[in-house]
Amino acid sequence: MPTLNLYTNVPVDAVTTSDILKDATKAVAKIIGKPESYVMILVNGGVPMAFAGTEAPAAYGELISIGGLGPSVNAKLSSTVADILQTKLSIDSSRFYIKFYDVQVTET
Repeated sequence: MPTLNLYTNVPVDAVTTSDILKDATKAVAKIIGKPESYVMILVNGGVPMAFAGTEAPAAYGELISIGGLGPSVNAKLSSTVADILQTKLSIDSSRFYIKFYDVQVTET
């Protein structure tokens, strides 16, 4: 199940949160190639955060997936999520960082 956790110091209202959830779900599913029914998105607004020494609007993300990630996919996901945050929250892409975790399946 691909899971995207987003944290931002920008307060996020319910309507904006809903828009981000919808847009990010579609983007993650499409880019990773998994059904939307498997994608989970979490948005945490108003989180105390400093980036590059300032508290200007910024965001941090973590995307965890069992497979489906790699350099080209990660670059496209990073760019797409940055675009969503720019459009919905006016966070410049230079103030957004995302970390990717490609989890390997272990057999028991």
